[in-house]
Amino acid sequence: MPSLSSAPFSLLSIFLFLLFVACSPTFTPVLPPSYPLAVRNPYLSAWLPGNQAQDLPFAVPQFWNGQNLTWSVIARINGQAYSLFGVPIPGSGVKAASVQSAEYTSTHTTFTLTAGPASFVLDFLSPISPLDYVRQSLPFSYLTVSTSGTNGATPDVQIYSDIDNSWIGQFGFDMQTSWSYATTEASTSVLTLTPGGTATYSEVNDMAQWGTAVYCARGSNVSAGVGMLDAVRGDFAANGSLSGSWQWQPGSVMGYSQDLGTVSGATNVTFAVGYWRQAAVNYMGNARTAYFTSSCQDINCACVHALTDFEAADTEARTLDATIASKAAGVGGANYSDIVALSARQAFGAIDITIPLDTLDTSDVMAFIKEISSDGNVNTIDVIFPTSPIFYVMAPEYIRLLLEPVMQYLATGDWPQDYTVHDIGSNYPNSTGHNDGNAEQMPVEESGNLLTLAALYYKASGDDAWCNKYQSLFQGYADYLIVNGLYPATQLSTDDGAGEATNQTGLSIKAAVALNAFGVMTHQSNYSEYGEQFATVLYNHSVGVDSGKTHFTLVENADDTWALEFNLYMDVLLGLNTFPTAALAMQTSYYPSVRKPAGVALDSSLDWGKTDWMIFAAATAMAQGVGNEGVRDMFVEDVHSFVSNGLNPIPFSDKYFVENSAGDVQGEWNGYRNRPVVGGHFALMALDGPAQIQIGAGESHRRKERRGG
Repeated sequence: MPSLSSAPFSLLSIFLFLLFVACSPTFTPVLPPSYPLAVRNPYLSAWLPGNQAQDLPFAVPQFWNGQNLTWSVIARINGQAYSLFGVPIPGSGVKAASVQSAEYTSTHTTFTLTAGPASFVLDFLSPISPLDYVRQSLPFSYLTVSTSGTNGATPDVQIYSDIDNSWIGQFGFDMQTSWSYATTEASTSVLTLTPGGTATYSEVNDMAQWGTAVYCARGSNVSAGVGMLDAVRGDFAANGSLSGSWQWQPGSVMGYSQDLGTVSGATNVTFAVGYWRQAAVNYMGNARTAYFTSSCQDINCACVHALTDFEAADTEARTLDATIASKAAGVGGANYSDIVALSARQAFGAIDITIPLDTLDTSDVMAFIKEISSDGNVNTIDVIFPTSPIFYVMAPEYIRLLLEPVMQYLATGDWPQDYTVHDIGSNYPNSTGHNDGNAEQMPVEESGNLLTLAALYYKASGDDAWCNKYQSLFQGYADYLIVNGLYPATQLSTDDGAGEATNQTGLSIKAAVALNAFGVMTHQSNYSEYGEQFATVLYNHSVGVDSGKTHFTLVENADDTWALEFNLYMDVLLGLNTFPTAALAMQTSYYPSVRKPAGVALDSSLDWGKTDWMIFAAATAMAQGVGNEGVRDMFVEDVHSFVSNGLNPIPFSDKYFVENSAGDVQGEWNGYRNRPVVGGHFALMALDGPAQIQIGAGESHRRKERRGG
């Protein structure tokens, strides 16, 4: 029994604990590894590490690859300045606001703060509007700062925000930077920063070294300034406006101040931040530009368009958020909804939707995707493949848009191999092909992926014309799989970190499904029969399963090996029945027996797993006749636990350690970040059919593109 003298200490401890809990911010639905702030394409990709969210006034946002970005928000309330965001070293007399909450949805990240007699909401919006090519390709995200008085107060409020040349990858004091300021239509103010002395289509640490960072604001009470960080922010803190200083030098920022006046109700200001690249992608020596350039050919026009479109984009985004959340929860529960909401911006944020720069021909649309974080390749087939479920759910046409530049390249005959190319360029955005045949060698992997993706697009669209256009190429790769797919030679699979192996069962499964898919797509039953024969050999004849028929093996005829067989998923999604229900049920029921503390590893030789493949397996568990909700929920729980464990302050990684082993820590990320393959987390939703989430009024763009203008 404690002594009476210890009672006051115990009561004080309880009081302090309750006070801490009451004052701690709330994170909805969870505290993620990193919050997407401005995520629109490979070069406009700003994030806030989750471990900084509770200290938002002092937080430093980052480019996806970890470079710190300057992006601040300061409020002045009744003459007192408060830092709201991005001010790690406040100036003299600047106080820090108090963070109340943070929330993310599929398109929005919002933070709520209080400062003096006012409350604030910082709302970061990156629209996802795949049916509207103009809106989707517009390289801008939005920051809306909303404020209202607390307890009936009517404070006098001004808002300040700035960025600097970190947004153009210029971190040294000897870097060349040019800037500009303009006012244009609809009271729109435009500040720009452009790197000097750099080459078009060049990168440094994944940041573009060509193009222009843009910051836009609108309103009659806007003032702007360019100058040393302390001076410009100090000017605002002292005066509530900017005096119009225009002295750029190393260490400078460019910023806006907006006077909201006396705030009697909810009032807001919206900024647009962007990265403009007139020449966006080099496709076989020809410059391609973002689709929105068909509507706006200069930065000022783009800024006016972005801010004018904000209200409609925001309304559409909120509808999309609610729809994704509802559908995801319906098929996989609340934890699954949390996962897909965090995945959506990241998946679409790796893509550029383009048209030719010289003609701006909107009937010639191609999409390009960067293999972010791993190789930096262009349109890697085994990146499009795992990402495809989000396209299938929201915009199946993107499968074709991403494959079109690949198919056009293959149709030239410049790729000398008889199997499919791995990618069409080693370094994004240079899509220059591999005429020497020296792309990463994944012959069965990529040939199977290409055929399966084409069949997936065909199933969703019924587009015979496109499939027929490239049928001879597809058939050549199908013929390659007939000869080489059942007993694959030593080669890599998509998970090249696992190394090469001979007779990989997963590759044989992929070949079987791809052959059946090609046969169905082209109405050639003999190819489907080959796929079914492969499945019979692998399952019925036990070449690809252990002697007890409890699971598929990692390599053929190796009982003591196993793998997470994600390639079965496309058999289920396409409704092919290449493998019998008994095979799917066998493999599904095996996974719990090899589950590690933090999830199921990719295979028996590894201590790490992949979140996209885990959700593929979760979806396979829900195949007709299998319906194993327990295994589905197991995989969802493991991925959700990884997302919310607080160990990984980087954009959503699809690869993490599932157990402690040789210095590896379970639950920690392993090498990959911000990859678009998180689109594969939509695999469970995809089982409900194609194009099930189509929000907005972009159908006219799709019709226009199909009919050729």
